Amino acid sequence: MLADDSTLLREGLARLLADEGHTVTASVGDARELLAAVAADPPDAAVIDVRMPPTHTDEGLRAALEIRAKWPGTSVLVLSQYVERRYATELLTTATEGVGYLLKDRV
Repeated sequence: MLADDSTLLREGLARLLADEGHTVTASVGDARELLAAVAADPPDAAVIDVRMPPTHTDEGLRAALEIRAKWPGTSVLVLSQYVERRYATELLTTATEGVGYLLKDRV
């Protein structure tokens, strides 16, 4: 499952994953859509942008934390444009198995 407000990045990742044999069950542009998609069909993993609409602050991170709490079997990989220790720390202070945080420039 993919969640990023940048259509180009989201669809590019979907294509790369599909080309490698993975199934992308949903590709959404905001955290609200992500949580609805996960509730409808919990994925094995979700790739989530930290900053998404409407405020472009931490909606994706908050969604990732909620996913980890409600669906602990779902792995999350959070992508960020900026080094944000606060975000990484918050995500990684709970159970760290199946959790990742990467800078988009490093992907």
